Amino acid sequence: MSQTDNPFEADFSGEAILEFGDADFIILKPGAFVRCAVTGDPIALTDLRYWSVDDQEAYRDSIIATRRWAEINGERGQ
Repeated sequence: MSQTDNPFEADFSGEAILEFGDADFIILKPGAFVRCAVTGDPIALTDLRYWSVDDQEAYRDSIIATRRWAEINGERGQ
């Protein structure tokens, strides 16, 4: 059976839609990845570690998350 023949696998391809919580997230629309709010890079759900609960945005890494926080909060990024 190929991946396209398995409806379960098809549900987890493409871009997901998530609701971000303090320590985890809820999958609203199944998918394999989300996009970084700053760079637009795809982030596999298994690699997703950084997001903003307040802004409901995902970030590729800690550097981008910190810069985005500074941008939103009116402080200069490094």
